[in-house]
Amino acid sequence: MVFDVDFTRGLRLNSGLAANYDVDLRSALLRIREMVAATESNDAVLGDSGSASGKYSSKDSVIVEISDTAHQISQDSWFQVGFVLTTGINSAYVLGYSGTIMVPLGWIGGVVGLILATAISLYANMLVAKLHEYGGKRHIRYRDLAGFIYGDQAYSITWALQYINLFMINVGYIILAGSALKALYALLQEDSGMKLPHCIAISGVACILFAVAVPHLSALQAWLVFSTILSLVYIVTACVLALKDGIEAPPRDYSIHGTTTNKIFTIIGASANLVFAFNTGMLPEIQATVRQPVVDNMLKALYFQFTAGVFPMYAVTFIGYWAYGSEASAYLLHNVHGPVWLKASANIAAFLHTIIALHIFASPMYEYLDTKFELKGSALAARNLSLRIMVRGGYLGITSFVSALLPFLGNFMSLTGALSTFPLTFILANHMYMVARKHKLTSLQKNWHWLNVVFFGCMSLVAAIAAMRLIIVDSNNYHFFADL
Repeated sequence: MVFDVDFTRGLRLNSGLAANYDVDLRSALLRIREMVAATESNDAVLGDSGSASGKYSSKDSVIVEISDTAHQISQDSWFQVGFVLTTGINSAYVLGYSGTIMVPLGWIGGVVGLILATAISLYANMLVAKLHEYGGKRHIRYRDLAGFIYGDQAYSITWALQYINLFMINVGYIILAGSALKALYALLQEDSGMKLPHCIAISGVACILFAVAVPHLSALQAWLVFSTILSLVYIVTACVLALKDGIEAPPRDYSIHGTTTNKIFTIIGASANLVFAFNTGMLPEIQATVRQPVVDNMLKALYFQFTAGVFPMYAVTFIGYWAYGSEASAYLLHNVHGPVWLKASANIAAFLHTIIALHIFASPMYEYLDTKFELKGSALAARNLSLRIMVRGGYLGITSFVSALLPFLGNFMSLTGALSTFPLTFILANHMYMVARKHKLTSLQKNWHWLNVVFFGCMSLVAAIAAMRLIIVDSNNYHFFADL
């Protein structure tokens, strides 16, 4: 294999960045070192350089290239990246899994489903992680990887799927933060003066302040420790109070209620929730922050996420369902009984943790906007700070307005997940890996990947149908700025 590494172009590119964007010499040298490292590790990762179409292709050689970005890359240890991933799966959403996963599926379906979802999600994420340096290029964005393998049209489709998915997740986080704030208000005040739209507006302002203060994913650092403490506060509180209630309560009802038709559609919806619990749809963006060797270190982070990282989620999900059975709500802190100060602390922790978790899922949009508006150099520079306030503030302002206007978007999020999370996480992951490794895979391995593509394609279709049915059934309850 011949490697065509254009160091002159690399030096010219980085010197141009230094001149235009105030990037220092150390950053330029780091970029060149990354180019060399990508070349050296390419064969070790995939054993086949392959060729790609469009502007990324090289028929006879591998072009070593790292896409321009305003954010830092290759700065974080695998342990820090593992905590980023763990923060995502142990967000305040876990307080709803007893009601949204276990109640529709029951003990056998819920336990088996969670274990299977853990295994297949780890597998799919590993496939994407192994493609990070495919073809001698650092694919620091999901759309870059899809575009490299399939061409420009796939780049655009993946971009649209990913950002719609992440926007809806961000809307969900702001609604979740507003709900935690409203629950806190209800604990401390007997009146109903504070409505959900008011709480969502406050949450939006808090998210904007955090987004301005933390320029990129690598800057989270100490906030990840803080987020771990916060998640332990609301998870441990929910578990302890639920255990207490379960011990004192009479026998619970664990049966799955509803007509046969309703059961089928709720089971399908719960299966989609299983997938949502573990997957981000932005793995390449997170992997871009990890140090070399990027594939090995990312795999370590994934192993951490899907072993130690899932235990808190398992605990609160199973204990909540054991304690309340079919009465488990979509926000477990509504079920538990205990001291007001303890429940208030859990709701405050859920509110604060949601702000940090949203920042992770909004980071691909921040990276896109920061790169587009050429935010280079010090994060505290006047131009960079003012642009972050305007650009990120504008994005989160729109997100918060949509959250307050349509707080019932949970149903629509199920539809978005069916049409984007399944394709991004499972269908694309298996097919991209099959295309990239087509000369190295046996017929049995290719059939296995095709089976995954077809199966999850069908799951995406039926989940979309189930979500549409839920939207139609609940449509009478929808109104703007609802106080849910």
